[in-house]
Amino acid sequence: MMEEVKLELNEHHRGHFFIEDKSEGIATMQISILENVLTVYHTEVLPEYEGKGLAKKLLTAMADYARKNKLQVVPFCPYVLAQFKRHPDEYADIMKK
Repeated sequence: MMEEVKLELNEHHRGHFFIEDKSEGIATMQISILENVLTVYHTEVLPEYEGKGLAKKLLTAMADYARKNKLQVVPFCPYVLAQFKRHPDEYADIMKK
């Protein structure tokens, strides 16, 4: 199973982190980047792929990207917000105050 997380952004810095399986998108995290803020809108994993830790993989990739690019994260996405609240120490450095 290919679980490499990729990032696609358009010229307006909107796009998504995603994971494909046999070139089908199976998990996606919708984001936008404006100045030094990365906003996460929505995370979705296809039902047949749930429970495999794919959302967590997307979250980790997004957090790594934010750190590397010195971005602060605004989690509109309920999943990301829940993870930020559940693991405050892990994400305190990137959560937008």
